[in-house]
Amino acid sequence: MPRDVPTTPREFLDRVHARSDSLPRRLRECADYLAANHDRIAVSTVAEIAQGAGVPPSAVMRFAQAMGFSGYAELQRMFRAALTTPRPDYESRLRTLQASGAGSPSALLAEFVESGRRSLGNLASTIDPRSLDMAVSRLAAAEMIHLMGLRRAFPVAAHFAYTFERMGFAAMLHGGVGMLSGLAAVRPGDAVLAITFNPYSPETVAFADAAKDRGAEVVAITDTGLSPMRRIDAVALLVDETDFGAFRPLAATVTLAITLGVAIGTARGTRQNK
Repeated sequence: MPRDVPTTPREFLDRVHARSDSLPRRLRECADYLAANHDRIAVSTVAEIAQGAGVPPSAVMRFAQAMGFSGYAELQRMFRAALTTPRPDYESRLRTLQASGAGSPSALLAEFVESGRRSLGNLASTIDPRSLDMAVSRLAAAEMIHLMGLRRAFPVAAHFAYTFERMGFAAMLHGGVGMLSGLAAVRPGDAVLAITFNPYSPETVAFADAAKDRGAEVVAITDTGLSPMRRIDAVALLVDETDFGAFRPLAATVTLAITLGVAIGTARGTRQNK
């Protein structure tokens, strides 16, 4: 008889929420920790997860088995595979929606509202308060804020540019027009706010990496602990957007952008008034 094993992170989290209350205390502590920190599963060892949850490593193994996996290694492989699986192109996504009968405007609206609601619900648990405070501090102290986000991330970078312009802050939106990066404008004392999601924009990662070498601080809005932005020692703010039909809304990302913009404005105003 085949095992009933979750095949996606979303199926795993749904199972955790459905079964959490019925688990023994130690396994429930694992469930609570991993539900709030599921972005760490792909990159953390059993010992690291156990330390974070405050349980013995054996409890993490038993929890993985209770969720249907042979052990933690199989659970981790599922999360890593989800990060590296190519997403279907837009034509394929639209065909899938049409085949499911979910393509009417009212049905799409309801589904994307629900996706946005779940994304917003995840936001408070995926954002580390210490990282958020550090990001605000570094960006508020910068002489110039360089904004880099391409493809799906470009509307978010443009939103920051508009916000900082209205607040009177020195900011530069980099878009790679004409294959010109604008990297020469980055100076020590500046900060880069880089936004990139899986599949990660190599231009954004390269810009942030080069800017750090030029003495700039780097803050990243990204989606997982495996993001290449983590390799360049950026202050990383992780956002988990729930998708529908392989289309990912930006509800949580835009909410984080508004939060950051207002927090930076408040921090700069406080410094100026001292």
